[in-house]
Amino acid sequence: MSAIFASLIPTFLIIATGWLCRATGFVGEQQWAGLERVTYVIFFPALIIDTLSRADLSSVPVLGVGGALIGAILTTAVIVLALRPVLERHFCIDGPSFTSIFQGATRWNTFVGLAVAGSLFGQRGIALIAVAIAAMVPLLNLLAFYVFIRFAGQPRRSPWDILRSFVTNPFIWSCAVGLTLNLLAPPLPKPVAIYIDIIGRAALAAGLLIVGAGLDIRRLARPGLPHALSGGLKLVLLPIMAGTLANLVGVTGNDMTVTIIAASVPSASASYVLARQMGGNAGLMAEILTLQTLLALLSMPVLISLLG
Repeated sequence: MSAIFASLIPTFLIIATGWLCRATGFVGEQQWAGLERVTYVIFFPALIIDTLSRADLSSVPVLGVGGALIGAILTTAVIVLALRPVLERHFCIDGPSFTSIFQGATRWNTFVGLAVAGSLFGQRGIALIAVAIAAMVPLLNLLAFYVFIRFAGQPRRSPWDILRSFVTNPFIWSCAVGLTLNLLAPPLPKPVAIYIDIIGRAALAAGLLIVGAGLDIRRLARPGLPHALSGGLKLVLLPIMAGTLANLVGVTGNDMTVTIIAASVPSASASYVLARQMGGNAGLMAEILTLQTLLALLSMPVLISLLG
């Protein structure tokens, strides 16, 4: 427990630094927008390409870890969708608010997962998180599109639009490039490999600063059912299901711990941007993200220690 908590402290200190920089106005809104774009489009893809292209995938339980996370996400998604009539009828939760609950219960913050897994297990931890990204991101994007179109009143999108969204998603194309280089291509020339490595090193710090910048403590004055439901499903139930499924398929040791890390991180900061763009309740999404990020400092060490 102490080692896990010690690995989490630097992660959350960087998040707190991001919050302080934004709360004090030291870094302006336009500067945060630029940093977020560079991180998502350049820093993070470089890290994933570098990690996957050099990873020894034959020694990593790709199917076990990826399958357990996919199964846990699908189960959680079914539970949330099954609760939709009850939430609407008895608690007056409208469609846009439901999309925030759904995203809060299913999506995950990749940057926190990478930082914690890398701190605990080095390159193997980062490689396993990259496997989790390849397994989870396409599924989560597909589920998010469905929920927004179904419950936020969004117009139906053509298959071409959906495919284009997938292909241009930095999380997806960087995984595809990294896996392709790993399986089909010879090692990259040394100058190119060093170039990608240097850029990728900036991803974790920049990503965690962005997470902190997105926190708004003032929004937590009156947490209610949407906050509790999404938080309980994301921070407790989903990790338990992922750990159970991973155990059933034979994932053990440090690989199990990384699986729990991937499942127990708070929801993704990108959920707020998606809620704003696709007609969700962006204010509620920001509240859920803030509360989950703060609670994860307590819940993650406990779950990782118990399940991992």
